Amino acid sequence: MDHAPVNRAYSLPPGRALEICEQIEAAILGHKVRPGMKLPEDEVGDTFGVSRTVARTALQALAHGGLVTIERNRGAFVSTPSVREAQEVFEARTLVEPRIARMAAKAMTSEALTHLENHIEAEHDALDKGDMGLALTLSGSFHLAIAEIASQNILTQILHSLVSRSSLAIALYGKRSDTTCESHSHHALLTAFRKGDEEAAEQIMKSHIVDLHSGLNLSERKTSERSLAEVFSDS
Repeated sequence: MDHAPVNRAYSLPPGRALEICEQIEAAILGHKVRPGMKLPEDEVGDTFGVSRTVARTALQALAHGGLVTIERNRGAFVSTPSVREAQEVFEARTLVEPRIARMAAKAMTSEALTHLENHIEAEHDALDKGDMGLALTLSGSFHLAIAEIASQNILTQILHSLVSRSSLAIALYGKRSDTTCESHSHHALLTAFRKGDEEAAEQIMKSHIVDLHSGLNLSERKTSERSLAEVFSDS
């Protein structure tokens, strides 16, 4: 299914800078790039084969979307959400996504449904192969695909930021290491979409986001010492 370009969590930079933003964001969604990781301009440039100017443009765009924090005299870091920020992100998703699911159920077509089914098959395939990073990335983008089907551009833009930032929160505070329950919820959503059941889609999505939120341990932070170059050399 063809969709209009996704509204990003950041302002769209030109050319290679946009590609770098997309790759770093995908690494964040897949929990390969962790909260607090330092992102020196020269390392970003070397990793992606671009100048420091292009690297700086990409980092500034990511900072605009809340995925990167730029500190004076220290440089750029992958954002580290506080406990309060993590709470607020999931509270916002609980408010926004059930409504999006209801609108998607109303707007659902056979073509859109096939697109979501193919998406879940890809997620299962990644799980079967033990590629948890890809499975997590697909899990996040499944929610964005639903928002696109609902044809709500502003909500899609808001959700893009929330999904990316909640991925940071899960990487930092998450108690679970798999996406099994998420996969079950996605199947339940598909069933509601097939039936055109707007009420069920709304309630399933609400329960799903509440479950994701309950999977956080907000008293313990996880950290990583890997560098950006190490992450992308493994890709």
